[in-house]
Formats: sequence, structure tokens, C-alpha cells
Amino acid sequence: MKFQFIDLQVQRAVIADNVEAALKRVLEHGQFILGPEVTQFEEQLATYEGGGHAVSCANGTDAIILPLKAWGVGPGDTVFCPSWTYAATAEAIAIIGAKPYFVDVEPDTYNICLRSLRAAITASKNAKAIIAVDLFGQPANYPELRKIADEFDLKLMADSAQGMGCRLNGKAPIELADVVTTSFFPAKPLGCYGDGGAMLTRDEELKEALLSLRFHGRGTIPGDHAQIGLNSRLDTMQAAILIEKLNIFSKEIKARNRIADRYTDALKSNILRTPKVIEGGLSTWAQYAIEVPNRDAVMAGMRAAEIPVAAYYPLPTHMQTAYKNYPISPDRLPNTMAAKDVIMALPMHAYLKPEDQDLVIETLLGLV
Repeated sequence: MKFQFIDLQVQRAVIADNVEAALKRVLEHGQFILGPEVTQFEEQLATYEGGGHAVSCANGTDAIILPLKAWGVGPGDTVFCPSWTYAATAEAIAIIGAKPYFVDVEPDTYNICLRSLRAAITASKNAKAIIAVDLFGQPANYPELRKIADEFDLKLMADSAQGMGCRLNGKAPIELADVVTTSFFPAKPLGCYGDGGAMLTRDEELKEALLSLRFHGRGTIPGDHAQIGLNSRLDTMQAAILIEKLNIFSKEIKARNRIADRYTDALKSNILRTPKVIEGGLSTWAQYAIEVPNRDAVMAGMRAAEIPVAAYYPLPTHMQTAYKNYPISPDRLPNTMAAKDVIMALPMHAYLKPEDQDLVIETLLGLV
């Protein structure tokens, strides 16, 4: 390819000196598990997201599992989530023995559909929680989701693996969700150089439960394990890297939005659909996803021109082998089924060069 879909090396060069110095400090103090950088990063992330508590963990999937366990969700319980997302969201529900119940997405933002969700809740039994996904980097409709969660006495989780840093009317998802989860997988807008994850909450009791559960269920009595937990800790080196990345995160979000606006201005009159951000929303643009006719042929043409593109998601979760026997909303997910054959993502990262973006645009317009 002529350039990268997500270029991590350009970003690395920007912060290389700071990262190397940070890693040297970790090597010198030798506290590789739950060292001081872990606490520092958790405090800085909580502040960045508007207060409360941040509890780091080993990856974004564990970040979903741990709050569900803390809430006592398990066999016989139902948790609602969109099918139009990466399988990890449903995997976290199923792996603790609960039942993922798949819901449709809105046709424009691709985030969880309120009507479909309400229909699924009404048709279900033993409902415990809603997991909304901040897909492609933009916030779900948390004010309305909070109303639904309160109406049916459900917990509300924001799966912000793609959307850490997003805002709705200036507010982070933690303002309305019971817990926010995220992933620091390298390709995420805020990513480390390995696996990592975190949970954010304003609930002191939940924070304490998460701290225990991420460390084998460790209790307050030395040597005692009060509950069955996981080995899910963010290692100190990844925390040191994330501190440096968080320092430039706001600047990168602004750059991503400039690039997204430039894409939209060039493409909005020439393809089926450019992305629509919810009113009052700020996206972190984990992906810039468009709809095009003859998607597979267009992608083949882009790749033949040595321009990287990707399909998100050619097979929705409810259609995948491991998940096809779980229930779906009574509406049968029409928007999900319509989107799966037309959406493709273009190169997107904070350091995408204008000339490379021009080539993406020119090549795409020649194919559609």
C-alpha cells in the first residue's frame, strides 16, 4: 500500500523521546505490575473524562466482563447490545453465562436504535443491562438511553472502545452511563503498544468491586480472596506509554475532525452516504465509514490502486457462528442488514497527509 490505513509509526515518532524516557523510568524502578504509572494514568484518564474513577485492566473485553460480574450478571440474565459492532461486546456477555440480545442500529449514526432496544426489552425476560457502543468514535444517544435504562431498572454501560474522548453536548458518556469501558488496542484513537483497557465510573462501590475483580477477587484481609475474579491488570509499561499518548490526545482528536470534515466536503455529493454525527456530538473518528454502491468492487479497485480500505462489518455479530442462536429484536435488525453490504472505511488517523487524503478521494470518486 502507498500509505497505512492507521499509521502508528508517525505518531510514535512524535512522542518517541518521551515514551523512551518513560519506559526507562519503569525499567529503573522495576514495579512492572501496578506500578506508580498505573495509578497516575488512571487519575489522569478520570480527570480527562470529567471526573469519577478510572480502573485499568488488561484489555477492552475484560473491561466489559468485569462490571457485568460486579453487577452480578450471569446465567439466565439478558443483556442488550447492538449486533453491528465487533464480537467482543457480545462475547463478554456470553462468557459469563448471560444471554446477549441483539438490537438494531440507527440508519445514520450506526449506534444503538432506541426503538429496536425498547422492542427487545419488552419481548425479553430477566433483563439486566444495556450495552451501548460508541461506534466508529461517536457517542450513542445517552440522554435517551438513560431514560430507557431507568424506566426498566437496567444498568447502562457505554462500550467506548472506539469512542474514548467522544462527547455529546460537551459531556462525556460517564455523565449518564453507570460505567464506561474502553480498549487501548494499538489501533484505537487512544491506544497503547499492546493490549490494555479501562473502566470509568462515578460509583464508589462499583470502583472497589472492580479493583478487587481485576486482581483475582482479592479481599481486604491479606491472603483472602473475597470473590472469584480475573487476572486483568494493565501493566506499568503500557500505562507509561498511555500517559504520553493522553498528553497529545486532545490535539489528535482535533486533527481527526479536520480530516473527517475534509473527507465529507469532498464526498458528500458523490456517494450514497457520508458519516452523520449525532446532533451535539464530537466524534473521535476511530473509523471514517461511508456507504457506497457495489462496495466490494469499489474496495477491490481501491486496493488495486494500493490504497488501504476496510469493511466494517461484513458479518454482523448475530450472523456469526458462535452467536447465531441468541435472540434478536423483534424488528429483525433491518438497518444492520442494510448496512453490512455497503459500508467501507477509509484511511483515518491524526497524521494523515493532505496529499494522501487527496489521493484517497480522487481514486474513490473515480470508482463510484
